[in-house]
Amino acid sequence: MSIRNISWAAALRELKADRAIRSLVREERLCTNTSLRGAPALAMSVWRGRSSRRYVVVVQPLDVPDLTYEQAAVVLAVARNAQGQALIVAARACEANDAGFLGWLAACARLGAHELHTYRLTETALERVAVTADLGGPTDASATELM
Repeated sequence: MSIRNISWAAALRELKADRAIRSLVREERLCTNTSLRGAPALAMSVWRGRSSRRYVVVVQPLDVPDLTYEQAAVVLAVARNAQGQALIVAARACEANDAGFLGWLAACARLGAHELHTYRLTETALERVAVTADLGGPTDASATELM
């Protein structure tokens, strides 16, 4: 058995480096099973924001035009690389019946997004803006153009 001595300064540097790596916005896969009645489970995923908060999202295809018709949500437009890693193309804090959503959706498709990840566990517009900022997207819900 090997005993490793390490100085406090070196240990603190390692912790800070680890925290910096973990502070990146990233997807953490969520395994779901079929429901009890045999129906397919919702496709779900988890995003970890810059604050290290976890956001459980429902994954949907890009062609869902009425996603925010009745209920407000934070919507992430997501692209995947060849290895299956997710990248947020754009994020939007949407209110119910958001007039600019379809234009935003078309812009996301042009930027290569293939999925929409929807987070609905916010009650106010300010909370949705905060989640959007934590995940790295623009916070202006009225903007229809992407950077």
